[in-house]
Amino acid sequence: MKNAKTGLFFGSFNPVHTGHLILANYFTEHTDLDEVWFVLTPHNPLKQRKNLLPDYHRLYLLRLALESYEKFQVSTVEFDLPRPNYTVVTLAHLQDIHPEKRFVPLMGQDTLATLPKWKNYEEILKNHEIYVYPRRTNLKAELLSHPRVRFFGEAPIVEISASQIRKDIKSGKNVRPYLPEKVFDYIQEMNFYKK
Repeated sequence: MKNAKTGLFFGSFNPVHTGHLILANYFTEHTDLDEVWFVLTPHNPLKQRKNLLPDYHRLYLLRLALESYEKFQVSTVEFDLPRPNYTVVTLAHLQDIHPEKRFVPLMGQDTLATLPKWKNYEEILKNHEIYVYPRRTNLKAELLSHPRVRFFGEAPIVEISASQIRKDIKSGKNVRPYLPEKVFDYIQEMNFYKK
């Protein structure tokens, strides 16, 4: 989409769940974003790899989840970048290959509170707006008042978490309502997260 304002939803998506879709849908339907790209992160330098499904399985699950959404797209841009990778590098790379687009990282206010720990976070704020959705958190996000940060307080507060889904699967609880149908079916078929 030429001249699109494109939201970037970064994550390990381990697994992708309906909460991700709800938030992405909010941003395409209620803000000036034309589309949202789900940027699958092979390995977040701030997270451990424990319980992380292989990249190709998470990619397949993401494609299953997004296949019927015209305004959503899967991005594997980080698969080809040196690891560990950093968001500032991804953004610069995306802007180089898509100069016609304006990229807007999307994040929860809890993530925004950690932004000063990110590599060259000032560069991100200098070159990009950041759209922030609310989370139930006590973390103070000092950057909420930054002129490049837009807070969307009316966005849904989604309390679904991938880590809780993994725990529930391991303990035999029903997680069907939290997952797109094809994602649920594939996880069941492959016996993911049961060990």
